[in-house]
Amino acid sequence: MSNKNKDIASAHEWLNIVCAELGLDFEELRPLIAPLLDLTRDIAHGPSRPSAPLTTFLLGLAVGRSQTTPGAESISATEEKIKAINAQIKAYMTAEGDL
Repeated sequence: MSNKNKDIASAHEWLNIVCAELGLDFEELRPLIAPLLDLTRDIAHGPSRPSAPLTTFLLGLAVGRSQTTPGAESISATEEKIKAINAQIKAYMTAEGDL
């Protein structure tokens, strides 16, 4: 198994543990893993490295507060909020002259 595959396997193992602890379904997270990692990377390499994990926390908080039931609706809401944050990253970096 390559290091990348080991990293993915350990990440999924850890996320399964955390989901179980928090009473969440890992399968609801699965389609959002790549977009969330991309968002975190873009923030860390753009506006602010320390704010990257905090921004993803804020995203989760906003989605959680806006949803009455989990499932496909929350995945769609998360994807829409990721798009909105990405637009803000682009606007911020353009204003800073970094794009």
